[in-house]
Amino acid sequence: MSYAIVDQRTTFNTETNGLTAITARVKAAIERNRVYRQTQRELSLLTDRDLADLGIARGMINQIARDAARAA
Repeated sequence: MSYAIVDQRTTFNTETNGLTAITARVKAAIERNRVYRQTQRELSLLTDRDLADLGIARGMINQIARDAARAA
């Protein structure tokens, strides 16, 4: 007769690591969203002249904010 032995520590650690990974991904997504919104807000507040001095067209703001969020 054979017996199956389940190591409870392994099962527990797998669940903990899974939850930790999910939590880390959620926190990272929240941080990326914060960076996106902040970048978009700050660039939107600039005048067309200020944006032109930076070499940015107003239509580029969303793309620049997305790029900044990806880099965060």
